[in-house]
Amino acid sequence: MMKQNLVELTEKYIRTCGMIEPGDVVIAGVSGGADSICLLFVLCALREKMGFQVKVCHVNHGIRGEEAEADEAYVKELCRRLGAEARFFHENVELIARKRKQSSEEAGREVRRAAFARMCEEDGGTKIATAHHQDDNAETVLLNLSRGTGFKGLCGIWPVRGRWIRPLLYLNREQTESWLCEQGIAWRTDETNEEDAYTRNRIRHHILPMLADQVNPKVVSHLEELSIQAREALEYLEQGTDQAWDRCVSKADPDRILLDRTALAREPKVLQRQLVKRCISTVRGTEKDIASVHIAAVLELAKSRTGKRVDLPGHVAAQNEYAGIEILRESGEKNGQKIEGMKEIMLNIPGETKVPGQNLVISCRLLEGHCAKEAEEIPQKSYTKWMDYDIIEHGLSVRTRRCGDYLTVDDKGSRQKLKSYFINEKIPREEREKMPLIADGHEIVWIPGYRMSQAYYVSSDTEKILEIKITEEKENVRDNQGAGSGREG
Repeated sequence: MMKQNLVELTEKYIRTCGMIEPGDVVIAGVSGGADSICLLFVLCALREKMGFQVKVCHVNHGIRGEEAEADEAYVKELCRRLGAEARFFHENVELIARKRKQSSEEAGREVRRAAFARMCEEDGGTKIATAHHQDDNAETVLLNLSRGTGFKGLCGIWPVRGRWIRPLLYLNREQTESWLCEQGIAWRTDETNEEDAYTRNRIRHHILPMLADQVNPKVVSHLEELSIQAREALEYLEQGTDQAWDRCVSKADPDRILLDRTALAREPKVLQRQLVKRCISTVRGTEKDIASVHIAAVLELAKSRTGKRVDLPGHVAAQNEYAGIEILRESGEKNGQKIEGMKEIMLNIPGETKVPGQNLVISCRLLEGHCAKEAEEIPQKSYTKWMDYDIIEHGLSVRTRRCGDYLTVDDKGSRQKLKSYFINEKIPREEREKMPLIADGHEIVWIPGYRMSQAYYVSSDTEKILEIKITEEKENVRDNQGAGSGREG
């Protein structure tokens, strides 16, 4: 029954979860493996009936040589037969992993997501579909449990998360492969998926089969049910947190939030934690790096003496005031004195980015790696820098300093806290707060006028160079080195 009705069942799942609407352009990640081939055929079978377009994104990781080329050729032929527009990206994942000091698994995942997102932006995509199924979700839940997790980790892989959708999440691996066999559709096999070098593969090959064999054969479906219940519980908690916000937050603006201590103490412990986390993430603009230790520190602060404070990730602090617990962005106001901070701005690469309040224009252009020798001619303290584009992990931004920022100071990857660097360079405290920085997450790539992170130096392995040039907005160029801006995207 599943084999015969898989397309109809997937349509029902898509509609139930609200994944795709008429007029959507769905970017489908297709590697050539069984799961992604199943996704491709099912989406193409539904596109006319449901009124959406399918475009395919394939990423060649540059790891498996001729096998990877054969995967690409197979996907290209299928797309031709199915009439699906496709783009093919080529990346050297092993090189990127070495430069970023990541595992090949992690680097590959980030490279794929970046390619999907890029195609979505450049080709009019409205949704990004991946072929995750119940087995993938079970692996994710076990991985999160093993590393330590809260409700979010138990939620596993969400069917819909913003523009990301998983139309096959209701199926398991055996069902997708059985359907392909029933339809006479072939797929490619990635031999690296059979290796135990990756943590997820070890869970797939050993932990889940052992649990199924020795504990319960339905372990995958039970973990799927657990993740569904966790998502429902989290949604309920979010509603409770909305109500607790109304009861406990007495003042809120983009840079500071004031919590009523007495009202907070009356809330259930679970809502106290959720509310504090939301307050911190609201001021920061992201939940990233907010751990249970930070939430506990703020809750403990409510019991301490007035005036005590704790530092939190992302240049945010919490302090115990007479009026309540204040969570504030440090670059906004400190000790009653106004500091000229700045909001984080993502750089346009390639292109220009204007920095409000600083009268600066940051120009970015991309060059090929064979130009690397010219990088040696750029002075260390100029306002033009060349760096290895492939190393960039999160995307570059310009901002002021945050708690947790660091520099890589040698070719061994040694790190130095940004605060320590400022102290060693005898940079006055008031200047530190308003100094523009080029950042990749918490890693400071470049302190204009001072130094650049050694991790991003151009080398003989560099395949793509990013040139960043900073000038004053009123045509008053600080440094006329470099060859202007612009190149293909």
